[in-house]
Amino acid sequence: MNEFSRELAGALRLVVTGDPQLWEVIALSLRVSLTAVAIAAAIGLPLGALVGVRRLPFHGAIVVILNTLMGLPPVVVGLVVYLALSASGPLGPLGLLYTPTAMIIAQVLLVMPIIAALTRQVVADLNAEYEEQFRSFGLSVWRAIPALLWDGRFTLLTVLMAGFGRAIAEVGAVLIVGGNINHVTRVMTTTIALETSRGNLSLALALGCVLVLLALAVNAAAALVNHAGQRWAGA
Repeated sequence: MNEFSRELAGALRLVVTGDPQLWEVIALSLRVSLTAVAIAAAIGLPLGALVGVRRLPFHGAIVVILNTLMGLPPVVVGLVVYLALSASGPLGPLGLLYTPTAMIIAQVLLVMPIIAALTRQVVADLNAEYEEQFRSFGLSVWRAIPALLWDGRFTLLTVLMAGFGRAIAEVGAVLIVGGNINHVTRVMTTTIALETSRGNLSLALALGCVLVLLALAVNAAAALVNHAGQRWAGA
């Protein structure tokens, strides 16, 4: 048995036997990323819908900024959050640096622009289709937005899944603000980097397999949601 086969067998054994260290890291990763996506959605969905429906002052600049922030480098976000939460920073007294909360903040800043920008495009397309009907019914922008979000719910679910995929795979920002502290802020991506450098390839490979399975699950769920949306639209 060559080295790769041996390490892969060890990785599968860790997953199947429910290794406590492995599942502790997975549980923290899911908790941080799901919380970050929920907060980002609460901000990004209404923000994107508002920009998609209403011509705001400097509307074009706002759209450009949202689209630009979709590709914001994670290490830059990590650095900004680190400076804000450090002892000399404005939020230093809160003592959030090197905690899961700091990691959630970093992931929210990374995911929220993605959700907002994609939501803006979805809602803008729907608004172009329904704008005359809304006007004939006398609906205000604030009443139209919930209707548009509901009508685009299947597409927006795939947007949220894309945000979750970005969050769960993040390493740079969470490493800077979380510190990769064992039993405190060690998530899947940072553990993979650490254990690979230590030569503990079985654990790193096991976490890598879990990440791949999560990616497959997210893509499969997105495909199912799109299929359900098409069936609903055709009904």
